[in-house]
Amino acid sequence: QVPLVESGGGLVQAGDSLRLSCAASGRTLSSYAMGWFRQVPGKEREFVAAISWSGGSTFYSDSVKGRFTVSRDNANNTLYLQMNSLKPEDTAVYYCATRPGPYSMKPEEYDYWGQGTQVTVSS
Repeated sequence: QVPLVESGGGLVQAGDSLRLSCAASGRTLSSYAMGWFRQVPGKEREFVAAISWSGGSTFYSDSVKGRFTVSRDNANNTLYLQMNSLKPEDTAVYYCATRPGPYSMKPEEYDYWGQGTQVTVSS
């Protein structure tokens, strides 16, 4: 198991910003692509953003493109998700995950997951 721990979630108002972090221990993340996903009760886990192992390539879902930015600090084994202009529909539990190889939009292609952090955006 690779412990991944998300943090930074909380309750904010529409239009506010949050920065999520995902810290890893026990594994060097620099060799792995990483992704952010989110899930609301009763729905499938949804892709949010992904980043290549080097950080040189990123990919976003259409619903967050232009508002969210994914980045990573390999020296500190940490992944980030900067979320700006938050909307009520962004409310969900946010998860980080890692996978070998190139980044992917498919949650089933990720092998290690964090426990999630709740983001709630009020209108």
